[in-house]
Amino acid sequence: MQTTNGPAHAQPSDPRSNRLIPLAMALFFAFGFCTVLVDTLTPKLKGMFALSYTEVMLTPFAFFGAYFLVSLPASWLLAKIGYLQSVVVGLAITAAGCLLFTPAASAGLYSGFLGAVFVMASGVTIVQVAANPLTTAIGDPRFTHSRLTLAQAFNSLATMIGPLFGSALILAHSRPMPDPHTVSAATLAVLRKQEAHAVQGPFMGIAVALVLLAILCSVFFRLSPPSTSTGGTSYRRLLGDSRLMLGVVSIFAYVGAEVSIGSLMTNYLMSGTVLAAKQQTAGSLVSIYWGLAMVGRFIGAFALRKVRPGSALALCALGAGLLATVSGLSGGLVAAAAVLAIGLFNSIMFPTIFTLAIEDLGDAAPQGSGLLCLAIVGGAVVPLISGRVADTFGLTAFLAVPVVCYLWIAAYGLITRRGELVPEAAPLMGEAAG
Repeated sequence: MQTTNGPAHAQPSDPRSNRLIPLAMALFFAFGFCTVLVDTLTPKLKGMFALSYTEVMLTPFAFFGAYFLVSLPASWLLAKIGYLQSVVVGLAITAAGCLLFTPAASAGLYSGFLGAVFVMASGVTIVQVAANPLTTAIGDPRFTHSRLTLAQAFNSLATMIGPLFGSALILAHSRPMPDPHTVSAATLAVLRKQEAHAVQGPFMGIAVALVLLAILCSVFFRLSPPSTSTGGTSYRRLLGDSRLMLGVVSIFAYVGAEVSIGSLMTNYLMSGTVLAAKQQTAGSLVSIYWGLAMVGRFIGAFALRKVRPGSALALCALGAGLLATVSGLSGGLVAAAAVLAIGLFNSIMFPTIFTLAIEDLGDAAPQGSGLLCLAIVGGAVVPLISGRVADTFGLTAFLAVPVVCYLWIAAYGLITRRGELVPEAAPLMGEAAG
């Protein structure tokens, strides 16, 4: 059977690059864990600072806004110093951002938390800009869709564990804050600092883990440095690549939809029209959303070796949009189950969009990855729109925003399906022998 085209720079059956596959999986786990903790911080900060839905969505805005500012510089860095060196830099910056949560908590200021989130996200951006093309460049180039989906499955494993971690260590001991108008400013500041201390320990532990992973990446680089082209291409040429640019819009829409749902889901499940769950319980239930995404990605890693990626993308996007609609038009357990099940359909979207958009870029892969990761700023813009809709029309109404995003993604899947070839089946972990 015929195969899809992989990146031009990938070398099939390169034993040296195949040894990097487990490390790539670890990187996806790391930045997934850091990303999902923003969902745990959102309800924590909302209660602590008495924020509206629009105001609290500045938290994911600070995180995903970093992608807009850092992605292109990160792609330049990647082209200059290579994949793993860029990863080491990114992990170090991420660890520094985690450490900044300590002074932010001591100050008890919302702006301090936003600054720490932005620094952490800047490091995550660099790691992700490098990790995505790294994963497509290692192993057999016939199976880039499958391999990146498998890596995203480890990302989803982290996003499933993250809410449980955050609920137990950050949300478990949250106490209702008094009305700011009923207590003095000094008393309110003290109470906020006490609540903020729950954030310090978890992020310090994450910083230590990230430093250890950076050291491991340095060791791997000395053993088997992957090649990266420094020639690249002009962004003007890339901006004329319709497949890539439509993929950029699709990444914007997908991340925006995913983050909108993840960030507001705790409050959504706490709503009286849904489950009326307590904060810690609702926060823990979010792990089901991410856990289903993990299951879907492990399934997708196999399925994408046999089916057209564009077709799979369109079907999953339509399924997610349908579930969001059902949840918004119902209530109780049906609404809760439908919104949680969206995670299963989200599963293959990011890796499939990414690989469909970046195929055949060859030496331009670092710049293409930078443009695609820049589009992750959708996680900053779309949640603000969702928060505004929730403030204006009620919390349930925010689900209309992700539905629009999923319809666009379905259209991209159908567009890219034209002329697509069915990939040849092969053992998932046996690429080195191909």
